[in-house]
Amino acid sequence: MGLFQKFKAGLQKTHSKLAHEIKRIVARSPRLDAASLEELEAALIAADLGLAVTAQIVAAVKHAYETQGGAGLDVFAIARAEVEKGLGSNKTDLVRAAHGPTVVSVVGVNGTGKTTTAAKLAYLVQAQKKTALLAACDTFRAAAIEQIKLWGQRLKVEVIAGAYGADAASVAHDAVAAAQARKADYLFIDTAGRLHTKHNLMQELQKLHRVIGRQLPGAPHEVLLVLDATTGMNALNQAREFNKIVPLTGLVVTKLDGTSKGGMVVAIQKELGLPIKFIGLGEQPDDLQPFDAKQFAQALFEE
Repeated sequence: MGLFQKFKAGLQKTHSKLAHEIKRIVARSPRLDAASLEELEAALIAADLGLAVTAQIVAAVKHAYETQGGAGLDVFAIARAEVEKGLGSNKTDLVRAAHGPTVVSVVGVNGTGKTTTAAKLAYLVQAQKKTALLAACDTFRAAAIEQIKLWGQRLKVEVIAGAYGADAASVAHDAVAAAQARKADYLFIDTAGRLHTKHNLMQELQKLHRVIGRQLPGAPHEVLLVLDATTGMNALNQAREFNKIVPLTGLVVTKLDGTSKGGMVVAIQKELGLPIKFIGLGEQPDDLQPFDAKQFAQALFEE
């Protein structure tokens, strides 16, 4: 399946709801009056595109209608262009450290798919002929260490793990040492899920980052926040709070195939200016894909 087909299949729920609404609004009346524009605005907000991007699209549609009339007005093309423009500055490549391993810390609240994302990222860099290690730094959740070890076996990636309840920072320390000793290209650290409102857990994450930074100056080189698309705009609060505690370098949006609120990707990028590096479009290892603004906008607003 090509990348665009993956995007299209993954965004099916969001796309069909949006397309249905836009067609209904446009077909009902050749005149694009205030009521129609209000309905268009409501449909875009319902897909969680956020107020700023929604306002941009509605303004562009209104301008096009006023300058060229209703004949040949393509709301889909206008929305597509606005979304693509809004996402245009998105840099999706993983950073590469100048020397030694590149350390990528994978953070987020519980249940967003961090462990799976860390494993799929390792799979992705291996496909690029680079070497990867995984660190099991979620030492709280009963099944987290087993889960990442299973992924490790499946993808043939070595996993550095401690015992349950072990200090996560010391496991991270050992993992960095192992990555240095084995001359690995990448080390992906699976951290424990933590609520952005729990102060002590957020401090613990800061400690983990301090420990690896002392051991390998510049690490972590990437801090990727994993967001669950099905939570819609609630993800924006998570991103804001995490970014205050540990400066984020990018976002990974998972479970896009299970929601009709796929527009939240656009809203979050617009508000925080953080690049969306990867999106999760399914269960398989290769269903984590580098984000592509053009293909995303097209899959979202294809007639």
